[in-house]
Amino acid sequence: MLKEFKDFAMKGNLVDIAVGFVMGAAFNKVVASFTGGIVSPLIGLIFNSDFKDLKYVIKEGIANADGVIEGEVSVLWGAFLTNVIDFVIVAFVMFMIVKGVNKMKKKEEEAAPAPPAGPSQEDLLAEIRDLLKK
Repeated sequence: MLKEFKDFAMKGNLVDIAVGFVMGAAFNKVVASFTGGIVSPLIGLIFNSDFKDLKYVIKEGIANADGVIEGEVSVLWGAFLTNVIDFVIVAFVMFMIVKGVNKMKKKEEEAAPAPPAGPSQEDLLAEIRDLLKK
């Protein structure tokens, strides 16, 4: 099974790329839930608020009759920073996976058997010389 997985991981066809894309998208959801559910609340403790909701208000909005703020202009830097953290985690894990795959490929290349030893060019030339002497 491990050899089959290794052969699968080493192929470079379209199906493998599609599977990798789907796995990457699913992994991105895992990372997003990790940063949203674990990292953001811990960082939010520093700011005494939900980290994703941190923003810099450029223009204050006005509350309407329902209590919803309208017309506010703000920079949502908390959500942006959360997405940057997501990206860094996904990029690092993908880097480690590619590094591992390249290491497996390198080992496979090193383990490739040497071509069968045959006569060298000098041996063949000496043989031809000897045949021509006859």
